[in-house]
Amino acid sequence: MTKEELIAFETDIANEFNAGMIRAPVHLDDGNEEQLIEIFKGVKPEDWLCCGWRSHYRCLLKGVPPSLLKAEIMAGRSISLCFPQYRIVSSAIVGGIVPIALGIAMGIKRRGGAERVHCFMGDMTVRAGVTRECMDYAGSHELPIRFMYPVP
Repeated sequence: MTKEELIAFETDIANEFNAGMIRAPVHLDDGNEEQLIEIFKGVKPEDWLCCGWRSHYRCLLKGVPPSLLKAEIMAGRSISLCFPQYRIVSSAIVGGIVPIALGIAMGIKRRGGAERVHCFMGDMTVRAGVTRECMDYAGSHELPIRFMYPVP
């Protein structure tokens, strides 16, 4: 997707929310389109994507069709989007996605897989103690995981 397509998607979601059509929390992306497009050049279809509650752009860049993503957002799942068929997992719990990402990476290594986990975290998650523990464990066990922070 292009920067303009990403922005148009979020603008549409913002309009739906402001019109009262979404009755759940929504956390919009903004201003990081170019950085994410560049990052996603290194994300393969077989890779796993783990996110916090700000994941609309990440889902789109991983290949989730805009209509499917919008349907999930409209259904109130904006901050906890999960698309196993696209290998996307997210959590609205601060720090909650990091041990999930670690577990996926551990499973990949144990079975000798070639895919990677890309774990996107915001500034609150980076400061959580569980994050430090998971990062240390992943490094010392050479797990196939990339921690992305702070979220661009």
